[in-house]
Amino acid sequence: MFTGIIEAQGTVNDIKQEGTNKHFRLTSPFTSELKIDQSLAHNGVCLTVVQIQGDTYDVTAIDETLKKTNLGSLQIGDTINLERCMPANGRFDGHVVQGHVDQTARCLEVQDQDGSWLYTFQYEAGMGNITVEKGSICINGISLTVVNSADNQFSVAIIPYTYEHTN
Repeated sequence: MFTGIIEAQGTVNDIKQEGTNKHFRLTSPFTSELKIDQSLAHNGVCLTVVQIQGDTYDVTAIDETLKKTNLGSLQIGDTINLERCMPANGRFDGHVVQGHVDQTARCLEVQDQDGSWLYTFQYEAGMGNITVEKGSICINGISLTVVNSADNQFSVAIIPYTYEHTN
């Protein structure tokens, strides 16, 4: 389980396609603390560490994950939001984030709010209204509060700290 509070940003060092899977080699500020079989949220997607080599580690995303997330569009050199699982005795600062992504959304508009930004997104209409005003949503692994919700659109506000420390 994750909280949607981004711990660090990592870098995509290599991508290998194998059938419909993609293997990602990444670096992070905490690679030396990782263990094989450990779960990490990568842009909010729960992926398992399958290999560690020096200051890099590998994860694999299957076809279903690549279709429902933005991981399939990652390129070498891209940054990625990272969060380790919340420990049982840890603080719960965001909201419950399982790392199982329903779909991607398209950013329709970004409004400068004089010190913050209001992002408006649109998602597939076939899902029904999946957001609620003042409810929680996870975008790229970031725990955010829904400001407006209507039909298949919603808006979230981004403060400067979040803007500067996440992708």
